[in-house]
Amino acid sequence: MINSKDINIKLEEKRLYEEYKQNLLKLNKIKSEHAAVGQVFTKGLLPLYVLYILSLAPSNGNDIAHKIGERTSGQWIPSTGGIYPILTKLEKQNYIVGTWDNPSKRVQKIYTLTKEGLTEFNHKKNLLKPKIQEALNVFKIVFTDLYDWGELSQSYKW
Repeated sequence: MINSKDINIKLEEKRLYEEYKQNLLKLNKIKSEHAAVGQVFTKGLLPLYVLYILSLAPSNGNDIAHKIGERTSGQWIPSTGGIYPILTKLEKQNYIVGTWDNPSKRVQKIYTLTKEGLTEFNHKKNLLKPKIQEALNVFKIVFTDLYDWGELSQSYKW
């Protein structure tokens, strides 16, 4: 025979489980939002910027990361662990060609932009230009709101 105490326990277990699921969803959302901030660069801009660097001259993965660091005054230095998967993907898409500098030793692969890669680079560059400009405007507004207001508010006597 089931008594009211058993029913209450079951109901409480169900309620706690539902609460747990909701909290887990919130946590996962926070984690994905945090990851998305970094992914703007790594997933969105990095492949395009790799194509840009290769449009300047053939290069290897380490040098691409170094050149990005130089061009951004050290503010963005992608890891080679992020560069090489992009190079592999771009090579599979025939946007770049990788050749070994010394085929017998296979130490360093030099990547060169293909005609298809240059076409894709120009297409993506033109496609993303308004979105990048929009993002810059939003960042400027948010920066001004967050930081300039703080400085302004210190001059007020509350």
